[in-house]
Amino acid sequence: MKPNYFGVDDVMKWKPCYSRKEVIGLFGRRCSVTLVDILTSEKLSDADALWCACKARDDRQRRLFACDCAESVVHLTDDPRAAVCIAVARRYADGLATGEELCVVAAAATNASFAASSAVSAYAAYAAAAAADAAAAYAAAAAAYAAAAAAYAASSADAADAGRETQRNALLMLALAGEIQ
Repeated sequence: MKPNYFGVDDVMKWKPCYSRKEVIGLFGRRCSVTLVDILTSEKLSDADALWCACKARDDRQRRLFACDCAESVVHLTDDPRAAVCIAVARRYADGLATGEELCVVAAAATNASFAASSAVSAYAAYAAAAAADAAAAYAAAAAAYAAAAAAYAASSADAADAGRETQRNALLMLALAGEIQ
């Protein structure tokens, strides 16, 4: 698959919190950039890179991206509702599940996050619920928090950094997969 290129006008259509002048500054001397360029930019915060990744995709791609994020941490919860939620969200993205089914499993995953006995499990279940809602940014953030919480539980001193790095790496891997296929 050929990479998608985005120009300043494309980014401005997303209604960023940056001014046009700031967006031009992010591009440097380039007329256009790819999603990989955006995600690897040292000029953007992780949150802004994630926002761009979500805006650069259509609804189906955002939902599948949210599923990928949630799937990366679903093993951190022992509640089966989270995995079922992700599977139904994937089917829904492909038109194979109804909105009613999606609502039922999203509610179940939300309940799983509230019932979780640990932060790790709660974030993993919340990532699944966000995937059902196609809330890619929330799913990615919850996945990163789950990874950070798991690292912290394992007595890692750099748990927060590990979570942020996991989130940025997941975004980059997904962008590369979408542009290389």
